[in-house]
Amino acid sequence: MGEKRTRVRRRAAVVFAAAAAMAVPVVVAGGGAAQAASCNLTTGPYQRQVEQFLGRPVDGIQSAADCNAIKAFQATHGITPTQGYAGPLTWQTMSLILTQWSVGPNPNKDGSCPTNRGRIACVDLTRQISWIQDGSTVKYAPVPVRTGKDGTETRTGLKSIYYRSINHWSTIYNVSMPYSQFFDGGIAFHSTTKSMWNPPGSGGCVNMRTADAKAYWNMLGNGNSVYVYGRKPGT
Repeated sequence: MGEKRTRVRRRAAVVFAAAAAMAVPVVVAGGGAAQAASCNLTTGPYQRQVEQFLGRPVDGIQSAADCNAIKAFQATHGITPTQGYAGPLTWQTMSLILTQWSVGPNPNKDGSCPTNRGRIACVDLTRQISWIQDGSTVKYAPVPVRTGKDGTETRTGLKSIYYRSINHWSTIYNVSMPYSQFFDGGIAFHSTTKSMWNPPGSGGCVNMRTADAKAYWNMLGNGNSVYVYGRKPGT
């Protein structure tokens, strides 16, 4: 059992980190007194799980080194307060990463996304992933996405891309939305500089890493179907 957990921890730390923008930071134990002083040295309710995820010694007791490692993870993904506490939101984020890692090469093995629409972009809100398939053949492997937060959820159902704007500027949010492909009113695929695991989520759009949004731009076009299903955790 210990050997299996070790393999899971190692893979979880590596798989998405191998993709350019998804780094699960591994922090070297230590840190100066000033850094430690800014930490929450209270043992959190998910201490053991978080320690295991980060490759820390799993003793269930918060240390300055644990805190610094947790803080680095929180800072990378915009989790606030960034104090190094192993609380519910931090573990929820890590748990989602583990779920995404476990998807494998066949994200549609349960047949939830239609296979009779030709080329289609599938968006699974529950696992916060998206992929492109032709029939039942996956053409672009599942990647992490950041969908709508509670109150501005990404709407579910079968949609179609109707407008594309490679250098789009949102007049609503006053932000750049490169590689925008709109498929449901103001909801679009587009790239963002935020982490895909930055809570609580988007204003409804399907946020993507730049490389993934660019690939979607090159592989999809007006008229291609988009199918959104599931329910994002916390909404």
